[in-house]
Amino acid sequence: MTGRVGLYPGTFDPVTLGHTDIIRRGAKLVDRLIIGVTTNPSKDPMFAPEERIEMVRAEVARHGLANVEVKGFDALLMKFAEHEGANVIIRGLRAVADFEYEYQMAGMNQQLNDRIETVFLMADVSLQPIASRLVKEIALFGGDIAPFVSPAVRELVNARVAKLGRRGEF
Repeated sequence: MTGRVGLYPGTFDPVTLGHTDIIRRGAKLVDRLIIGVTTNPSKDPMFAPEERIEMVRAEVARHGLANVEVKGFDALLMKFAEHEGANVIIRGLRAVADFEYEYQMAGMNQQLNDRIETVFLMADVSLQPIASRLVKEIALFGGDIAPFVSPAVRELVNARVAKLGRRGEF
């Protein structure tokens, strides 16, 4: 396939409104956008990889993004990007702290394959505070996550919290 192929990698545990904002905007920059749902050994996932893939697929379908596909991977990002024919890695930035980490990752990725560029998209100002880790924490302590995720994702998270058990009861 010819054209610009973008890859937006992440754990998406769960997929937030911030993620969908980057997905929608990233899809405008490339001919084909692959959402790479990955594992991260340093994170404690609430959802299994297959559940996260389906959750992201549902969000992509809800937005009618025809040039976006969702795939799972458990490999080095640049190897997955090469396998998929990506020539752009898309990353979202929320704050200065994100930039430091992402800058380092982009530098390492460039060392691995300098033919694949990294493009940073700033999160919409209203969505900058949203982080999957915080969404899970809020839900686990009985808070309302409606401002941070779609109604469908909120139902999935709340169902998982009901199964796991809420924390911090008075």
